[in-house]
Amino acid sequence: MATDTVSVLFVCLGNICRSPLAEGIFLSLAESRGLGDRFHVDSAGTGSWHTGEPPDTRSISVAAAHGVRLVGVARQVTRRDFDDFDVIVAMDRSNRRSLERLRGYGARAGKADVVMMRAYEPRARDPDVPDPYYGGSHGFERVFRILERSCEGLLDDLSAGLRRDRPRP
Repeated sequence: MATDTVSVLFVCLGNICRSPLAEGIFLSLAESRGLGDRFHVDSAGTGSWHTGEPPDTRSISVAAAHGVRLVGVARQVTRRDFDDFDVIVAMDRSNRRSLERLRGYGARAGKADVVMMRAYEPRARDPDVPDPYYGGSHGFERVFRILERSCEGLLDDLSAGLRRDRPRP
């Protein structure tokens, strides 16, 4: 892990619902802990359908209701992301399989660790963050809560290394 910053990429299918929410929540939590400058955070989708679009309006609304701002536009994950990021966080098993296919093997595989978002949620029974796209606003609220718990766990894990490595003033 880098001693100065840790780069984290959140990935879902289209990069308009779950991954931008995770990006915003993680940044908000990091900033509230005084660690915002220690992380480079982005989000992407395994598909290209929404490239260049802002997050879904329901994601923006649920984030705003919790004081979280979403700033990015959708993009598709690239092979280069495995070299540019320390950690790539998949929202579900399908996203993880797509990431592993794109990643490749051996010297081509890049430095990034690919992990599941809900691996950092205490007592999660399902490894997948459900996709709220085809549901109503209640699904976005449920996903926000899941991502909030998971991002807290991920931030705990990543910031433990930062505290150890952080230079003393």
